[in-house]
Amino acid sequence: MPSIVKILRAAADPNRIRILLLLQVEELSVAELQEILVMGQSTISTHLSQLKQAELVEDRRTGKSSLYRLSSENSIGSLAELLNQARKETPEAAQDQAAMTRVVKKRQDKMRAFFDSVAGRLGRDYVPGKSWKSMAEALLRLLPPMTIADLGAGDGSFSLLLAQSATKVIAVDASDKMLEVGREQAARHGIENVEFRQGDMEELPIEDGTVDLVFFSQSLHHALHPERAVKEAARILRLGGRIVILDLAKHRFEEARELYADQWLGFSESELEKILEDADFENVSVGIVDKDTEVPQFHTLLATAKKA
Repeated sequence: MPSIVKILRAAADPNRIRILLLLQVEELSVAELQEILVMGQSTISTHLSQLKQAELVEDRRTGKSSLYRLSSENSIGSLAELLNQARKETPEAAQDQAAMTRVVKKRQDKMRAFFDSVAGRLGRDYVPGKSWKSMAEALLRLLPPMTIADLGAGDGSFSLLLAQSATKVIAVDASDKMLEVGREQAARHGIENVEFRQGDMEELPIEDGTVDLVFFSQSLHHALHPERAVKEAARILRLGGRIVILDLAKHRFEEARELYADQWLGFSESELEKILEDADFENVSVGIVDKDTEVPQFHTLLATAKKA
């Protein structure tokens, strides 16, 4: 239990309150906090150090920098209630939130720019964990013809494969150029039961309860908030609908952030299981289905579950 004296001292500064209000909503780096609050790096770092000492915030490494967030012990409960009241009494709060939205969008735009730059050739290049063996493992678990959502579909290669047995496939991706390649491939092969829709995995352009199966094929680690993406998947699924996730097991290949625009270095089996259970899925099953023999020897996880 953090010291109440430390908490009161840390929260006494108006600028630290502004930082706490931001971190209550989103993980942010020092550079992003600088841009939002228009303060120097040393000032931001000093405030964060004091908030960490009071155990109000925590950080995690991501590449060469760290992302800060409200401490998990303080994300709910009395501190959250105090921050909600402080938000009403902090004149800069609304402006800070608007600035934060712009900063987070820049992160998303950077990832989208990467996929725009490799549209049309990504399938020919090496993509970690995207092996035919792991895809075959997933395909064996598919049910008879149904409506399928392929989330983070990229150039649509897997969507076109699913379309061979599906009633309809909805391919969603943030990159328009990727989707253009997918549409061209579908037209070339005469495939008419795939709909390509531009959108974010965390705000899907799909109606509630209209899909039988949701598929994430090596895409969940690109989501800024994987838990939100999975909850969106639950929203669009019909009762009893299923979710299938193929992704990388947790690894330490930091270069993946720059090479493949990865937001997360894979997931542990327990992390993926918790994300699914927190989204109210049942019959959750998670396990390793493939292991690359070449360095850095990525392992592939397959997770399946049913909407309760």
